[in-house]
Amino acid sequence: MIPSLLLNDGNSIPQVGFGTWPLTGEDAAAAVSAALEVGYRHVDTARKYNNEGSVGEGIRRSGVDRADIYITTKLDGEFQGDDRAIEGLRGSLELLGTDYVDLLLIHWPLPGRGEFVSTWRTFERLRAEGLARSIGVSNFTPAHLDILLAETDVVPAINQIQLSPVIQRREQRAYNEAHGIVTESWSPIMGVLDEAVVKEVAEKHGRTPAQVVLRWHVQNELVVIPKSVDPSRMAENLDIFDFSLDPGDLAKLDTLDGGPDAGVDSDTTGH
Repeated sequence: MIPSLLLNDGNSIPQVGFGTWPLTGEDAAAAVSAALEVGYRHVDTARKYNNEGSVGEGIRRSGVDRADIYITTKLDGEFQGDDRAIEGLRGSLELLGTDYVDLLLIHWPLPGRGEFVSTWRTFERLRAEGLARSIGVSNFTPAHLDILLAETDVVPAINQIQLSPVIQRREQRAYNEAHGIVTESWSPIMGVLDEAVVKEVAEKHGRTPAQVVLRWHVQNELVVIPKSVDPSRMAENLDIFDFSLDPGDLAKLDTLDGGPDAGVDSDTTGH
C-alpha cells in the first residue's frame, strides 16, 4: 500500500507516483498501463509532454477504475494569462478521457511574462468548478510564491521542483513547509545512483541504489515521481516501504547536497 500525504485543501496525494516524461505514443500508453498493473495509483503528465492522450489510453488499458487513480497534469506558457487555462484544461481532460484531474499545476512561473498570478486566479475557478480537485505549481521559487500568496486567495497544494540528494533545495523545502505546501520531486534519482555513499547504504540494506534514493525522498516527506519503461524496474521502485533508512544513513546521503538552492525560471528543459 502506497502511503499518502495530506494536502492543505483536505485532499491526499499518493506519495510515490509514476512519471511519464519524455514518453510518447505507444511507449507512454504501455508504460502507464504496466505501472498501474504493478501497483502505481498516481500518474504525472503535462500538456507539454505531448502524451496526455497516450496516458489516457494507458489508464483505460489497465482496467483500473479512474476513481482509484490520481492524475496530475500541468499547463505551460501557452495557457498562461486570463482564462487561457480554461481551454487548456478542457483540452487535457479530453485527451486524458476524464472529467477532472486530481491535481493541476502551472508548469513554469515564466516571471518575465508576468502572467502567473492571473493564471492562478483561473486555476482557482477551475478548482471551484470541480475540474481540478487540487491546484498547485511547478518550478516556483519562494520569490514567485511570495507574489502569488500576496495577490491571490488559495495557497498552492503542491510545488513540484527538481530535487534529489545532490540537489536538496533545503531553503525551498523549508519555505514550502512553512506555508503548508507539499514539495514534490521531479528527476528524483538522476545523477545520484553512482555515488559511493548511495551504493554503500544500498549494500547495507540489501537494496538497489534507486530504492535507497527513493526511500530518502519518502522519509523526507516528499512526493516522488520516478519513471521507467521496464515493468520489473517499476515494481522495484515501488518496493520501498518495508525498510527504513536510519539517522546515520540519512546523514550520509545529506552530504551529497551540492546543487543550487533555487527553482527554475524558464522552460529551458523538457520537464
